Amino acid sequence: MKTDTRNIVSVTTFSQNVSTFVRGAEDGEPQVIMRNNRPAAVLMGMEDAERLSRIDELEDDLKLLTAAMVRTITDKGNRHSLSDVAGEFGIDLNDLSTD
Repeated sequence: MKTDTRNIVSVTTFSQNVSTFVRGAEDGEPQVIMRNNRPAAVLMGMEDAERLSRIDELEDDLKLLTAAMVRTITDKGNRHSLSDVAGEFGIDLNDLSTD
């Protein structure tokens, strides 16, 4: 989503014209709200917010898929049993509680 530089507004102007800026955001024109000459927030419509949320979910899925692919490609076939790993760390599996 690209932000039009015409949609940059100060907090003061925003607070005086909230309904105008909300209508603009609903129409697909996100508003960048500045405080002390720095971007502080973005007002966007629900459609844009939901799209951004879906993109975040897809990014998480892509990270997991990438990790799985790397593990698959670099797998050398070595496997270790739970009892071998526990023994390596000095853990007696019989002492673990199953509550």
